[in-house]
Amino acid sequence: MAPTLTEVAQRAGVSLSTASRAFSAPDRIGPDTLARIIAAADEIGYRAATPTHAGATRSIASTVAVVVPDITHPVFASFVKAAQAQGWHRRQTVLLTDTDGSADREREMIGELQGRVDALVVCAPRLPAADIAQLAGDTPIVLVNRLSSGCDCVVADSEDGIRQAIDYLVALGHEHLAYVQGSQQSWSNERRVAAVEELCAARNVQLSVLGWQQETLAGGHAAAASVIATGASAVMTHNDPMAIGVMNGVRKMGLSVPDDLSIIGIDDSPLAELAHPALTSVNVPMARAGVLSLDLVHRRAAEPDTEHREVHLPTQLVVRASSGPTRDRMFHPGNKDAQ
Repeated sequence: MAPTLTEVAQRAGVSLSTASRAFSAPDRIGPDTLARIIAAADEIGYRAATPTHAGATRSIASTVAVVVPDITHPVFASFVKAAQAQGWHRRQTVLLTDTDGSADREREMIGELQGRVDALVVCAPRLPAADIAQLAGDTPIVLVNRLSSGCDCVVADSEDGIRQAIDYLVALGHEHLAYVQGSQQSWSNERRVAAVEELCAARNVQLSVLGWQQETLAGGHAAAASVIATGASAVMTHNDPMAIGVMNGVRKMGLSVPDDLSIIGIDDSPLAELAHPALTSVNVPMARAGVLSLDLVHRRAAEPDTEHREVHLPTQLVVRASSGPTRDRMFHPGNKDAQ
């Protein structure tokens, strides 16, 4: 059996990722370590694999682990698909890990991946950024939907999309808004709640912030009665599945959307257009984030000493049938007072 890179790493006393870099990006490791790895490879007769097709090149960050909280969520599925496509374009192997929204599982998985991959992309992490950096050690990290000065980051500016949504509701006569939170461990949730509170206060809009819920259809359905109890004429939720869950819940209570309650989600996932009525939502470009995260991995591998980048992506309100004017602003043909 031919010697393996793992055997080279063990013989040289280095991690597998360091041994891999000796053959893919030798300028990224110290000369003494490089010499030790090359000597170990020569001793056991290891030869690095060559490209299998003309014009192919081995990526300088050949194995990238992508960590997401829930692969079944359409937004994260879109992110992963785009990241994998970009990885294929750069001849990188993309490994997928699903933490099921658990901070403990996220901690365990990042710790196990450290040293086994060339880079980590952690999307919507539940752990603090400092904990992730400590767990990753010297493995390069890209954080998505989390800011940190110690690594490259990709963040969607959801605040601007939320501003558009609130201004839209105000223009339609809404004076009382409810907001349904997502996970308590979600950095995006904390940021979105802060934005809603600030924007509503500046526009003199009454706001009722409801407690944390699972970021699922069931979580939104469970919040529906509480939303109605606030007396709000419109509700915004942490994501689209929760918004659709609220929609289903209030309709079971005999209420109409949007006549009795306007509903707005965040993410603009494929579910938004499939909902009935179609869901108004804030578009968050997660597919673009997937592409950019792999681009940042490539750039970090090629230029390891450059300053960390912080990439911000724009968001946009997409208006559909689940939102509309309050009853006193509804236009009825022939009613001059409503014009």
